Amino acid sequence: MSTPQTSPAPGSTPATRTVAVTGATGQLGRLVVAGLLEQLPPEQVVAVVRDAGKAADLGAEVRVAPYEDVDALTAAFAGVDVVVFVSGSEPGIRVPQHTNVVRAAQAAGVGRVAYTSAPRADSTTLILAPEHKATEELLRSSGLTWTILRNNWYSENYAQTLQQAAATGEVVSAAGDGRVASASRPDFAAATVVVATTDGHDGAVYELGGDTAWTFAEFTEAAGEALGRDLTYVPVSPAELDARLSAAGLDEGTRGFLVGLDVNIAEGTLAEVTGDLSRLTGRPTTPLVETLKTLV
Repeated sequence: MSTPQTSPAPGSTPATRTVAVTGATGQLGRLVVAGLLEQLPPEQVVAVVRDAGKAADLGAEVRVAPYEDVDALTAAFAGVDVVVFVSGSEPGIRVPQHTNVVRAAQAAGVGRVAYTSAPRADSTTLILAPEHKATEELLRSSGLTWTILRNNWYSENYAQTLQQAAATGEVVSAAGDGRVASASRPDFAAATVVVATTDGHDGAVYELGGDTAWTFAEFTEAAGEALGRDLTYVPVSPAELDARLSAAGLDEGTRGFLVGLDVNIAEGTLAEVTGDLSRLTGRPTTPLVETLKTLV
């Protein structure tokens, strides 16, 4: 974690603070909104969404503003003290979308932006990192006050792997002995709520992840426990994984991403355990097996 800049009254929750969450109907955004509503009255929680119809159950003030519309975003951020900037969900178009969010935050005079980034985004080889690195650079040069939340992998991302294991009895990976310090989405959401509702986080870069980094052999054991059956771990080369995915009908782009991610894991890009996440939330992160059990 980087050293935060000075911010008044560390740990306080100003009674008048208004927090907006972008991507509020997404998997992480919904959890952040729910957590904020436990800390703040509904009129101080703004859900920024693309489709108001999907936000009716959020319980917060809903403002419609897609990432492509800088004017709508500027209006959505009016009167907002902190923007929880959940990164866009579509790799390849994030930089222009994120540029709009930063410009809108500038125009609206937002007090602070907390951005969900990727582990070691400024130096990693992780396949997803370049757009996050570019967004961090945008924030650093924007004149805005910012906090960067570099989220490691969500344990829930392995729902499909778990389903495949249930069907085949195997967990196939080209990650070698690489480790993943994953945590659950609720863990990351809880840390985000802390950062949004308390002071002392100006200029901080948090490397957020699980308290334990697991290998795919260990994942196989956890998945077997969650499923209640024996599973076999099948380590393969990147070329063999690509061939298997091709035989399963996956397109070249999807195969390239999945194989590249396993190569990144083998390189150690998701292995770092920092303790930042559990320190922010004040509790241990959710064990992998417990999250997998919720996915069965």
